[in-house]
Amino acid sequence: MLPLLQLGSLSPPAILVGLLAIAVVLLVGRLVMKVAWRLVIIAIIAVAVLWILGMLGFQVI
Repeated sequence: MLPLLQLGSLSPPAILVGLLAIAVVLLVGRLVMKVAWRLVIIAIIAVAVLWILGMLGFQVI
């Protein structure tokens, strides 16, 4: 009887290396997203300030 799923040569060290690679990708992604959120917040503040100044009659751009 053949098994439905053959994992091949997955050994514990290979699984560990795979999990470590996933952890590194997630960590780098988390740091990139942290920077991206800060840039989005800064952009929102800048656009809001320019909009308010435009409404008050100042020609900024």
